Amino acid sequence: MGFSPAPLFEDVAGAPAGGQAHWLNTSDNTRIRVAHWLPEEEACGTIMMFPGRTEYIEKYGGTASEFVGRGFACLSVDWRGQGLADRLLDDPRVGHVDSFADYQKDVQATLDLATELDLPQPWYVIGHSMGGAIGLRAVLEHDCFAACAFTGPMWGIFFTPIMKPLSRLTAYWGPRIGLGEKTPPTTTLESYVLAQPFKGNMLTRDPAMYKMMQDQLAAHPELALGAPSTIWLREALDECAWLMDQTAPATPCLTFLGSHEQIVDRKAIRARMANWPNGTLVEIPDGEHEVMMEAPDVRGPVFDQLAAHFLATQKNPSPQPALTS
Repeated sequence: MGFSPAPLFEDVAGAPAGGQAHWLNTSDNTRIRVAHWLPEEEACGTIMMFPGRTEYIEKYGGTASEFVGRGFACLSVDWRGQGLADRLLDDPRVGHVDSFADYQKDVQATLDLATELDLPQPWYVIGHSMGGAIGLRAVLEHDCFAACAFTGPMWGIFFTPIMKPLSRLTAYWGPRIGLGEKTPPTTTLESYVLAQPFKGNMLTRDPAMYKMMQDQLAAHPELALGAPSTIWLREALDECAWLMDQTAPATPCLTFLGSHEQIVDRKAIRARMANWPNGTLVEIPDGEHEVMMEAPDVRGPVFDQLAAHFLATQKNPSPQPALTS
């Protein structure tokens, strides 16, 4: 496959030195952005970070630093429709995808790049929020990951009892009446972290991390994204239902859930992990949606547990399967 240099906003990323970003074209000719970092010493594997909706590579610069400091290579991706990847609608503020399966084309392009760059094996994946849905399907469909982990994975979307029927009505009837590229009622086209003050936010209890997110978008507003389209919402609901119907894979799994989670469905996460034979669920007391971006006394142990989870697969390693397209 072909790839070319892409921008990496190191002024706001807080990432390790020496990172490289790349433009990739997917099988349907959508341009996405992928970045990777390598430790100075021989790496003990590569962790692929699958971000959530509205997110972008620079937001995970600190995450890359944590893992590179623990001896891993790290990779992150801008999914189609967000970050610096191709935006899919005339209004770039609207998060959109025609089909949730399209994200797997981004996954395949990312895996192809990792192969071409000969990134160190074993390979691991962490999926956060929407990236948890994308990541779970990737684990189900590819045999190249030695272990997986998830933080606040979107295996269901949280709605209040009042909003649940309204949201489903919007998702399934909106596209039928020509509103598929419009955003659901009560949503905004402004980025969440710019519209929502720290107090009352649903992402983190660490003011420094929240300010980091705000500062990144203030410095590079082209990274910002607002509400999703109603087609995205429909596709996301269908994908969550499909994922919950699948048998858990044999891949070792560690999942983190903040006890105060208000964005994704806690019940769906608990149900999935209760039926994952080689899986462990860790609940973070008073944690919000982004446990890797909580206060240092919370996120430090999370990174330690993630690294230990991945390294445990190397004690009695099974042969790493060859990647097939």
